[in-house]
Amino acid sequence: MPRARNKENEGLPKRWQAKHGAYYYQVPPGLEALWEGKKLYRLGGSLAEAYKVWASRLADTATVKTINDLLDRYSLEVVPTKAKTSQSTNSIFIKKLKQVFGEMSITDIKPRHVYSYVDKRTAKVSALREVEILRHAYTKAVEWGLLDAHPFKGEVRLEHSAPRDRFVEDWEVTEALSLDSKRKAGSINMVRAYIKLKLLTGLRRGDLLRLRMADIKADGIHVQPNKTKHSTGKKAIYAFTNEQGADNGRQGAIAEALAARPCISPYLFCKRDGKGYIDPETEECHGWDSLWGRFMDRVLKETKVKERFTEHDLRAKAGSDAPSLERAQQLLTHASSTTTKKIYRRKPEIIR
Repeated sequence: MPRARNKENEGLPKRWQAKHGAYYYQVPPGLEALWEGKKLYRLGGSLAEAYKVWASRLADTATVKTINDLLDRYSLEVVPTKAKTSQSTNSIFIKKLKQVFGEMSITDIKPRHVYSYVDKRTAKVSALREVEILRHAYTKAVEWGLLDAHPFKGEVRLEHSAPRDRFVEDWEVTEALSLDSKRKAGSINMVRAYIKLKLLTGLRRGDLLRLRMADIKADGIHVQPNKTKHSTGKKAIYAFTNEQGADNGRQGAIAEALAARPCISPYLFCKRDGKGYIDPETEECHGWDSLWGRFMDRVLKETKVKERFTEHDLRAKAGSDAPSLERAQQLLTHASSTTTKKIYRRKPEIIR
């Protein structure tokens, strides 16, 4: 019987170890010459870096017999191309999948196994997301020439939770923007400017918080959506117009954001020390999340708004308020109108 792996090493490829804040590969005896003569080779300080180094040194990654092997290759070649937050969650999902399917041959899985997996899990939402990873891994297996056909794509139809349908009314936005601040610069005014700019652009939270002063040019706001940066790589310019007036348009919102900044910074929205809210290592923004939470607490306490709304609800409002589905798709920079219609068009349809 092989020795049980330490908890911190569960879900990692074979012979990998996580210790002292880094990832290491335990070189098989006799192969030290291929790894600079070391028995324990340091792969990197982050999971993405470790997979990248491992990929460059592996002599052959094409030998895939089990689902464990398939998920290892998926972790090696696909996961590092995703956003850092996705890399972290994908690693957790892959660990769960390996515990159940790992020893199966890649040709043995059937639709009934997938249904059984979801049925026996109590955390249904997580199970569905894990199945999506497994589904994509098999899609890649077909692409890599390991299989001739996907074993369960189109054969498994799982019920997903209904999309969120909270629609933020105009009066609720007005109430939230009426929140008083004792200071000209500070968090309340910054969030108010942020809300205005979000409703005028429909930009995702990450893209708004990444906005630099260099992105604001004479013709408008230049944005490369981070979500599709490594796929389509397309950029967008949210042009300045006079249709709504300088005081109420995008330029006005930017002017308010500048006035609310606590210090000079390369970022439009920044902390007191001038740094951006997005952590470059983890791509998380806990500081902004806390700021938004405190703002909403005050909105519920001091205004007529009774139901909390999220930043994602505001993005959906921008899509819902657009005069047409095509305009909403363009504003939200969606590749397909299906996502726009299903999740971001929350107003009742008017039938004449």
